[in-house]
Amino acid sequence: MTDSDAPARTPHEPTDNAHAATPLVDVTAVRPADRAWTDEAVRRLQADANRSADTHLVAVELPAGWEVDLYLKDESTHPTGSLKHRLARSLFLHALCNGELREGTTVIEASSGSTAVSEAHFARMLGLPFVAVMHRGTSPEKIALIEREGGTCHLVDDPTAVYAVSRELADRCGGHCMDQFTYAERATDWRGNNNIAESIFEQMSLERHPVPEWVVVGAGTGGTSATIGRYVRLRGHATRLCVVDPEGSAFLPAFAGMPECAPVGSRIEGIGRPRVEPSFVPGVVDRMLGVPDAASVAAMRFLRDRTGLACGPSTGTAFYGVLRLACEMRAAGRPGSIVTLLCDDASRYADSHADDAWVAAQGWDLRPYSAVLHQAWDTGRWIG
Repeated sequence: MTDSDAPARTPHEPTDNAHAATPLVDVTAVRPADRAWTDEAVRRLQADANRSADTHLVAVELPAGWEVDLYLKDESTHPTGSLKHRLARSLFLHALCNGELREGTTVIEASSGSTAVSEAHFARMLGLPFVAVMHRGTSPEKIALIEREGGTCHLVDDPTAVYAVSRELADRCGGHCMDQFTYAERATDWRGNNNIAESIFEQMSLERHPVPEWVVVGAGTGGTSATIGRYVRLRGHATRLCVVDPEGSAFLPAFAGMPECAPVGSRIEGIGRPRVEPSFVPGVVDRMLGVPDAASVAAMRFLRDRTGLACGPSTGTAFYGVLRLACEMRAAGRPGSIVTLLCDDASRYADSHADDAWVAAQGWDLRPYSAVLHQAWDTGRWIG
């Protein structure tokens, strides 16, 4: 039989010299091991967590006669001043442990401000360049904070363009797009490990009503609501999760099954998005409330005037929903507790939501919503 008559061999069929050793490829020659740098980076992030004592759970005393207790978990006391400090640290740990960050990697993030402040902080801690892609309308105070942390701000006119621009910049410079909107719900260990949900329930354990009737949060990435909603189910708590949503956001219309709505984004920084983000998990949300932008700012100022707590507008959004739920509980004769978050303080909004001229320029009339809040606080009745 000639060679041409011999049956063809499959690619994996042994040949006459199959006994010859196949040369091995030393992959370390292709990709140098950088575990030492990664290990040190993880240590620094974990040291930050050890240095930062857990945030306070502040009891907000209602007028006499209420059987409802209100609490605000003050996330503004984190080293970078907001709830997003937790998320940023989790995102960096997630990227490091997945081998996506190496020494010298440029980190790029799409953000409405606070996440970028915290990520710039951690990038500087690890000696990495950081670029925040944000809408041009982001408050000047947040831009200044990002730059103070060593980050660079790339501003865009269209808020829906931040995703594509972030990926384009990462591709162009060989960097890593952190993509908080996709990875927020998976970067955080929702089962425990001192996440925000576990912290809330531990701090509530000695209170009059230790298992909250409601936990109320906004949704930016959706990561916080996903963590809390999953945790209460894991632990078997009766707590219900309410997500408040500002005007122009995609979350509430999608939750309510209103696809005809055309979301445009949010003027309440930190919450509300022009699209339903991948990290938003609607199945763990028990109720959603839409809050007008003017109501968010009115509640932000109400908290300052009635309790001395100087907070940002997203906390105002949450508090407007909290007071409504508290009135519903009182009307039903149902005692219990409600917990929400103080996401950041008012200093980041001195030239925007905290400024009367800026608010007037938005066309917002706070007076009707202020009246609702004062009526609810003083009488326990919700008239909105």
